[in-house]
Order: sequence, then structure tokens, then C-alpha cells
Amino acid sequence: MELHTEADGSGVPLAVLLKRELCNQRVEKPDILFGEANKSKKGEDFTLLVAKCHRTPGEGACDNAGDDDTISVFAIFDGHNGAAAAIYTRENLSNNVLAAIPSNLTSEEWTAALPRALVAGFVKTDKDFQTKAARSGTTVTFVIIDGWVVTVASVGDSRCILESAEGSVYSLSADHRLDANEEEVERVTASGGEVGRINIAGGAGIGPLRCWPGGLCLSRSIGDTDVGEFIVPVPHVKQVKLSNAGGRLVIASDGVWDALGFQEALNYTRGLPAEAAANRIVKEAVSSKGLRDDTTCIVVDILPPEKLSPPLKKHGKGGIIALFRRRPSDELSEEQTDNGCFEPDVVEELYEEGSAMLAQRLNMNYPSGNMFKLHDCAVCQLEMKPGEGVSVHGNMPKHSRVDPWGGPFLCSSCQAKKVAMEGKLHSTNSQSTVQLVPK
Repeated sequence: MELHTEADGSGVPLAVLLKRELCNQRVEKPDILFGEANKSKKGEDFTLLVAKCHRTPGEGACDNAGDDDTISVFAIFDGHNGAAAAIYTRENLSNNVLAAIPSNLTSEEWTAALPRALVAGFVKTDKDFQTKAARSGTTVTFVIIDGWVVTVASVGDSRCILESAEGSVYSLSADHRLDANEEEVERVTASGGEVGRINIAGGAGIGPLRCWPGGLCLSRSIGDTDVGEFIVPVPHVKQVKLSNAGGRLVIASDGVWDALGFQEALNYTRGLPAEAAANRIVKEAVSSKGLRDDTTCIVVDILPPEKLSPPLKKHGKGGIIALFRRRPSDELSEEQTDNGCFEPDVVEELYEEGSAMLAQRLNMNYPSGNMFKLHDCAVCQLEMKPGEGVSVHGNMPKHSRVDPWGGPFLCSSCQAKKVAMEGKLHSTNSQSTVQLVPK
């Protein structure tokens, strides 16, 4: 039998090497199991659940696809002041994100370009929705699973958490409620908004902090055109890579998180498959606080491929964690363990950024030619002639050190939106009448 030499000098049979390679190929794509649950109060919560979505935009891109070169997409859209923004975002955001990624990228480049594309897709969706003359808005927690890489983009107060196979809990989203984010309060006021509690007849302020005009409790959302451009659609983005032992995601609207803590919600899922876990979380949230708001939850299990996983048994309390935490020696053969089919549970952070500044969010360090469509607007993908676009670095002095190619570029309307979001047009907003009708 042919032998190959490893680093320590020991001979390894070719058959063993081939088995290792086959094992590595098998764990390249996880199994995705998911379920959702909802209790409706206002009818303004919407979800998107697609186990297999094409990487390229177009009609039906995020219908369930059949080929292997796919991603999974899960999202919650928690609308307010009506359902229009949530519905529009559900129907258009995925394509807007995918359209911002060039089609000639390698798998690694595609993953690296995704955070910037998410920013572009969120801003484009918000900009396009403004033309609908609707006053509603929506929070968004948008999750893309690409192999073992999980990328979460969020605006508002819906949240996404991850429990790793080891049992560690990670927050993958940000809370953009003004009460919970002092930096966002400072940004909104610096951009021309007023932040305060409802004040009736000169008494002490009551209720949560709100942005005026409009009375919105959030500093970021899609829609809310009547509040002001300083309520921005620029998402917080976090990207992590799981080990091939997998993990569990819980994505939920504030109807859940106002009632349950992260660990409490996870505790209710012990021993339950995804759909039953989502139902249990919603049931416990409503039991705790009553049905005060739309209460929606999605649970997603990212698991080693079925052929390498032991059959799911009926465990008692803690069963799911026991299954996730299993050591290779517990339930796998010695040969599987020796072949290195499973790695230690490590969640690696690849990227995190929450700035509201487009120049910072669209600027990337890797080669521009691979990550941008150089003659298209970096936000809305409008094709422009050379020299027509405005650099996102346009506010920098000419002697500043920026990429020599000067981009990415924005069309004139996206540049106007960028300027408005940065508060440079807030003098017109300051003349608006303060409304005491909160959203």
C-alpha cells in the first residue's frame, strides 16, 4: 500500500488520506433545520425562511433552489405604523443585497464582500421605499448562512443570538433602541433630531426615549420617511464562522426579547427540534407579558451533515445541548475520530461593524476591482459613465490618503441620501412640527 509522510515523519496509508479528504468534503456544507412561530397582535410582523437561495439576484432568486451553490436566508421584519414597509422589505431586500455583489468572485471573496453588500442593499431598499409615499417603517434582522459562515445584518430591536455547539451564547445583532444605545442618541442629535420622552402638560417625561418628530423609539430602521433621514437604514453587521460541530440560531422580534432574556429563551428550547423550540419560546414570552405586541421567533439549527450525525434520540431536558456538546469519542467511531471529521467548537469572528457612516461602511481594504462594479453606483447599482459618480470620500480633502482609484462611487441621488443621513441637511428638518403621537 502506498504511504505518504506526515510532518512528524510517520507513514500514512493512501486509503486513510482519501478517507480524510472525503470526510472534509462531507462536512463542508451543514444541514439546515428550521422552524418558526408567531402570535399576532397588530399583524405587522413578517418572516422570510429560505433553506436554499441562489447567490445571484433575479425573480425567484430566494425561492428554494435545487443546486449546491446556494445560501440560506432567514429574516424577521417587525413593522410599525402599518405593514407596508415590512412587506416591501421582505419582497425586495434579498435581491438588493445580492445585486451589490459582482458575479465573478470566488467563494472567499463573495463572503468577504457580503458585509458591504448588506449595507448597500439596506440603504437601497430604504431609498426605493421612500418613493412609495408610505409612512410606515420596519426593523430588520437578516441572516445569511453560507456553509459554516453566518452573517447577520440588523436595524432596530429584533435580535439574533447564536448558541454554539459547546453551549456558549453569542449576540449577533445590535439593539438600536434609543434607551439602550447612548452612541446612537448622540448621533441622532448631532444629525438634527431631537431625543426625549413624551412630556405632557409640563410634567416629567414618561415612557422610552423617542426621536422627534415622529416619536420613534428606534435610531435605525427601513422606512419611517416622516421621522427624518437621521433615522438611518445602515445595518450593524456581524459575521462569524462556526466549527463543523454547528450551533443554533434564535431570531426573534422584540415581542420575545421584551419578555425573555437570551439564556432564558435558550433554556426553553432544550430537547426540542427547531419548530417546537420556536413555538415554546413564543408561548413562554406571551405567558410572561401577555400578547402586547406581535411576537415572532425563528429557530435555525446548523448541524453536521446527516450521514455524519447520529440519529436524533428523544432526550430529556437538556437533550439538544447534550447532542451539540458531544465529543467525537462519545458517539463516533474511533476511525471517524482519527480521521479528524470534527473540529473543536470554536466560533471565529470574521467581521463586525456598526457605524452609520456610508464612507466607512462601503470602503473596504481588499482589491477594489474584485469587490465593486466600478461603473455602478455602490448603493443602487445604477450604471454610470466614467466620471459621473461622486466618491463616498467626497468630503475628504484632496490631499487625504484614499485609495488611488477614488471609489466606490455613488450616483447623485444616493449621494444626496448619504448627505442627508449624515445630518448635513438637518436645517430643514429642524423646522418640522413635533408630534406627540408615538410610533
